[in-house]
Amino acid sequence: MDQLVRIALDAMGGDNAPAAPVEAAVKALSMTDRAFIYLVGQEAVIQKELEKFDDYDKDRLQIVPASEIIEMAEHPVNAIRKKKDSSIVIAQKMIRNGEADAFVSSGSTGAVLAGGQLLVGRLPGVERAPLAPLLPTLKGVSLLIDCGANVDARPEHLVQFAKMGSLYMRDMMGVENPTVGLLNIGVEEEKGNALCKETFPLLKACPDINFIGNIESREIPHGAADVIVTEAFAGNIALKLYEGTASAFVKMIKGAMMKTTVSKIGALMVKKSLKETLKTLDATQYGGAPMLGLRGLIVKAHGNAGWKELSNAVLQCVSFTDAHLTDKIKESISQ
Repeated sequence: MDQLVRIALDAMGGDNAPAAPVEAAVKALSMTDRAFIYLVGQEAVIQKELEKFDDYDKDRLQIVPASEIIEMAEHPVNAIRKKKDSSIVIAQKMIRNGEADAFVSSGSTGAVLAGGQLLVGRLPGVERAPLAPLLPTLKGVSLLIDCGANVDARPEHLVQFAKMGSLYMRDMMGVENPTVGLLNIGVEEEKGNALCKETFPLLKACPDINFIGNIESREIPHGAADVIVTEAFAGNIALKLYEGTASAFVKMIKGAMMKTTVSKIGALMVKKSLKETLKTLDATQYGGAPMLGLRGLIVKAHGNAGWKELSNAVLQCVSFTDAHLTDKIKESISQ
């Protein structure tokens, strides 16, 4: 059997900790025989949650004590420096020291990102490590890169994002020769701010990607590009609007179907197919957002992630490691 993928799971981060991370660990062990999971956090709390479960492979799970918790409102860099015995710091040091291959957390995004840069470190040649979530589209999914890690990116950073995103979509999602679009306010080459105008010719000249030009945000849900390149400010706004619109859309449909007796009868008739369709709007089935370009994998799940999203993130770590994506990104950026 192949060597187990060692995954440090933050048991103290997120709205639903420690229950969701602990259950996710237990469920993930039943979904794959390729993972060894370290539950990082307050030992007594984790042990109490584990007592709720009997049927799991105890030989592939271990508690790693971490007494402190980084709260959502804390200043990320200060928290990383001061709370050295927090679950986020301990887990990321495990990657740095070669004790873990990946880290999954639904805790403070800022602290996770700061720790990734300060503790895990970037691969040689990587100038910025972007956060890259998958967005559901009419054609499947698209990768948005960056969505929160690098607000003040430069053109050469976006070129690296495009390379890393293309590798992810090819090797993780099975998209052959993935298309790359630059998020902009118009499709014409001369459109956009200084960053977009300077980035466009660099992407156009890059031989390692399949660049198709600018795309507008309204085209994202239609699957206009497999990889959507942007800096973190615009990317985060696009992501939050995307998620909010999807949530509102689902509520509107459910509300309309419950309005009258006739609509309720209709809802019963289309319930199965509608449920399957709405499921495609849920990107959590793919796990969390990977932070690419680091010396080890970090996956950031939503702050309100339940056990399903976190267990999918564990599976995501296994696939990422088996695909040797870290080595491929290192090779691509060094060229």
